[in-house]
Amino acid sequence: MSCPSLLAISGSLRAESYSTALLRSLADAAAGKAAITVLTLGDVPMYNQDHDTDTPPEGVAKLRAAIAAADGLIVASPEYNHGIPGVLKNALDWASRPVGASTLTGKTALTMTSSPGALGGVRAHAPLNESLSSIGVRVVLRPQAVVGSVHQKMTDGRLTHPDTLAFLLAGLDELLLDIARPGAADREAD
Repeated sequence: MSCPSLLAISGSLRAESYSTALLRSLADAAAGKAAITVLTLGDVPMYNQDHDTDTPPEGVAKLRAAIAAADGLIVASPEYNHGIPGVLKNALDWASRPVGASTLTGKTALTMTSSPGALGGVRAHAPLNESLSSIGVRVVLRPQAVVGSVHQKMTDGRLTHPDTLAFLLAGLDELLLDIARPGAADREAD
C-alpha cells in the first residue's frame, strides 16, 4: 500500500473546532505519507432504529461509505463532561450497524482528544477507545494522543506547535504500521 487512505472524523460540530483543526493540520503534515480526508458530522441525524433500514438517511449513507473506503481511521474528540460528545457517539452508533456487518469492523483507528484545559481531554480518551473497541475497531493505544491547552498551540485554525505536531505524526506512524501489517483488514479488535 503506497499511500493509505485515512478517514479523519471530527467529534465536534463547532465552526472553530480544535478537533477539526488538529485533523486538518495532521492531514497537511502527512501529505505524501497518507491521504487524509476530514469528515465532520453535521449531516448525521440522531440514531433512530426506525430509520435504520436498507436505505438509511443520506448523511448516514455517506458516513458508512467513507468508512468503508478508508484503510484506517483517525477519530478526534473534545471532552464534554468527562466523556465524548453526543454527536460522535451518535455517529459511532449509526456506523456500528448493521450488527455483524458494520463498515467499522476490522478497521484500525488512532484516537486523539483535545481541550483548552491542561488535561487535553484525557477523560474522554478511555470512553472513546472503549466505544470503538466494542464495535470491532482496533485502537492504536500508543502514543495516547492528548493535546492539552490546545488553543495556545493554534494560529489561524492550524496547529503551529512543532512538538505537538511531531507527537501526532508519531501516532499517525503507529496507525500506518498497524494498517500495513499482513491481515490488517481481516482483523477485529482485540
